[in-house]
Amino acid sequence: MESLTVIKVGGAVVEDEASLKCLLDQFAAFEGKKVLVHGGGRSATRMAASLGIESVMIGGRRVTDAETLKVVTMVYAGLVNKNIVAQLQARGVNALGLTGADVDVIRSHKRPLKEVVTDDGSTRMVDFGFVGDVDRVDDVVLSSLVETLTRGGRNGAVVMSPLTHDGQGNLLNTNADTIASETARALAKHYDVTLTFCFEKPGVMSDPDDDDSVIPQISLSSYQTLKEQGVVSGGMLPKLDNAFEAIRQGVGRVIITHFSDIACESGTVIVEE
Repeated sequence: MESLTVIKVGGAVVEDEASLKCLLDQFAAFEGKKVLVHGGGRSATRMAASLGIESVMIGGRRVTDAETLKVVTMVYAGLVNKNIVAQLQARGVNALGLTGADVDVIRSHKRPLKEVVTDDGSTRMVDFGFVGDVDRVDDVVLSSLVETLTRGGRNGAVVMSPLTHDGQGNLLNTNADTIASETARALAKHYDVTLTFCFEKPGVMSDPDDDDSVIPQISLSSYQTLKEQGVVSGGMLPKLDNAFEAIRQGVGRVIITHFSDIACESGTVIVEE
């Protein structure tokens, strides 16, 4: 089966010019079929603040009211996505930027009230607002786009922003790690997929302040222990939840690493058992 790489890059990398350059240089050099999924939460937070809109995060996920939805749509689908597309074009990559609404590629439903473990360890029921939980990814359409962009050996890529839709005319803010995981799972029907989550740290660390404390491998059982001990928390939880779901659903390899090491497959490797 032909290989395909899905790279998910976090907002801290996207929003730093030097870091983004490093990441895109490597991504452009990747041979074969590839998809880039990006975040941009910090830019959205800054934009919201400039407009007098308070950003609320619970359990590592953004609460999205109607005004916040306007901001994340402008930032994710506009500023961040098109900046990445333009920079990839400058590197010889024929990139196509998408939201989940484009060509109906990712359909979601509005998240119902959900019990969430908060940062202080307590639980509460949360209404996340206009946040989407993915129902399906159209693997046929997405793989067709990948094939079209890379036909004849061309250097091409799909660039996904973290917005989906519900089929009723509503856009939904959707966790970028979830978009990456669901995209990788869908494309695993057609390719041997490697999913790489990259950000500003060298992997999942036992001590957040020590870059030499990378945990080289995490299994589902060790993940439960790490959560109970509080070693992993906050925004790392949805990332790892999505990583394990991708492995369970047929993705060949899942790696969490530094944005400068995406070609090396260093960092933390996720294994089912």
